[in-house]
Amino acid sequence: MNQAEVAKLMSQLKIAVRPRHRNLKNIDGPEGRLNKLRKTVTALVKHERIELNYQRADEARGYAERLISDAIRYGDRHQPTMEMADFWLTEKQLVHKLFKVLAPRFEEYKVSATRMYKAPKEYPGWYRKRAVLELRGNPYPALVQNLHQNRNLLHNVLLDEARKDFRKEKYAEIAAQIGAEPAKETSESEEKK
Repeated sequence: MNQAEVAKLMSQLKIAVRPRHRNLKNIDGPEGRLNKLRKTVTALVKHERIELNYQRADEARGYAERLISDAIRYGDRHQPTMEMADFWLTEKQLVHKLFKVLAPRFEEYKVSATRMYKAPKEYPGWYRKRAVLELRGNPYPALVQNLHQNRNLLHNVLLDEARKDFRKEKYAEIAAQIGAEPAKETSESEEKK
């Protein structure tokens, strides 16, 4: 088996995942850490946008990406993928959403399925890094505005036409002033003679 065939066997994620998990402190130990991450991944699949601590969001993002990637790659008939979905999604009706809604949505994506933003600080108060973790293509308004101006939007077309009319009026005023100035100069020169 050559290197190209081995690469096809492994599911590739479209984000960088840390080689070692984060040390998320929990009084219940490693089991409590996994339960927190399971709840986070479940909330992300259910709500498609969540706000939480940065460290937990970064850790849960890798698990969510892997879950979605395997759902796209193997589908709902693959037993290990179904077991993984059953483990990570605590609400069992979300398994259907994962395979029937999210996997088809992200099938043609060339970028990662999740997006993570740093959230603003809470002031006043104890500063803790916060993040917003979301699935791409969610039904909520965008957190970051698209600054690309589309000239074909109605308000942009109306503003362009208003700008043209305003400039025509200003140019006509300037032309009238320029046309009136030479006439004044010739009348003044005739009066001097």
